[in-house]
Amino acid sequence: MAEIRTWNNGTAGTAELDDDTFSGGERLNPVVLREAVLMYEANKRTGTVNTLTRRFVNGSGKKIQRQKHVGRARHGDKKANLMRGGGVAHGPHPRDHSYAMPRKALKRALMIALAGKLRDGEVATFEGASFDKPSTKQAREALASIDAANSALIVSAGPVDKNLLLSVRNLPYVRALPAAEVSAYDVVAHRNLVLLEGALDALRGRVATEGEAS
Repeated sequence: MAEIRTWNNGTAGTAELDDDTFSGGERLNPVVLREAVLMYEANKRTGTVNTLTRRFVNGSGKKIQRQKHVGRARHGDKKANLMRGGGVAHGPHPRDHSYAMPRKALKRALMIALAGKLRDGEVATFEGASFDKPSTKQAREALASIDAANSALIVSAGPVDKNLLLSVRNLPYVRALPAAEVSAYDVVAHRNLVLLEGALDALRGRVATEGEAS
């Protein structure tokens, strides 16, 4: 059994949760999680970096010196990469860094990430809270009561309440997502996993459904 932190109607405490909840009864290979995180990071890259080769640099194409009998190296024009202000040889150009992994592997990576949070005691439940209006102060105090104010991923069973979204959007390193949109990268990118009412069952169903995209 794994110990988790709880927050219910303003009262902080602890509870026990089956640590095999996300084990799937199989050996969890951390390499799958690593590959998934690398994929998500690669997909976030814009790939817009660019350098100018000598054919794109403005300048004269006249040879700067004679070919022979000058006692110096043989040079072409001033746009050569050896010259100051010249083109760049073998520099980066715009490209698409994104790629995809099999859905089954992504589901396994999500399961590994969730199991790791349970094992490290970085899971908390957040129940009985109601945000009648947006309040960053209230959200910060509630997260602080379960030691999750510095970095937390808040997961809801369904669509995230609008007032909750507005309450946490100004908190650095705090993000709220519905269970259907949580990825392995989201889990490992935040120190704490905060589950709203019904979110645990939603995540259980997410990793248990064969072929579900993660």
